[in-house]
Formats: sequence, C-alpha cells, structure tokens
Amino acid sequence: MADASQQARLAKAKEIATNPVAYKVCEGCDSIVTAEVVICPNCHGYRFDADPGRVVDQAVELGTREQRSVTAEDLS
Repeated sequence: MADASQQARLAKAKEIATNPVAYKVCEGCDSIVTAEVVICPNCHGYRFDADPGRVVDQAVELGTREQRSVTAEDLS
C-alpha cells in the first residue's frame, strides 16, 4: 500500500493529467510547473515544454514513483 506522500503525488498527477494545458515541464529539471511560471522555482531554468502529451507523460512518471528531487518547500 502506498503511503500518504505517494498517494498525494498520485492525486496531483491525476489533477495535472486532466488539465495538461495549465502546466508545462521544465527542461532543466523535469519538474511540472503552472503555465504562468517564467522561471522554474526548483532549478531556476527558463526553458519549458508545454506540449500536453509531454505534460501528461511527465505527470504519470512523477506520480508513480517516490520523490527524488529537493523542492523549495523542502528547504524552508
């Protein structure tokens, strides 16, 4: 059984996959960010892939595995 953290990641992935045009994937660190973001909050990259298919694929990838990256929330 998945723990609460993994369940939360899966729920967020489902939310993103149902509305991929509202998100994009950072080309620097593969994080998913909202479409309005200009600079990635995780790696400070500025190149993004907004293709809905790419967003869905990345959401599935991130939602079905443990978190491996450090996020801004982890540092506060």
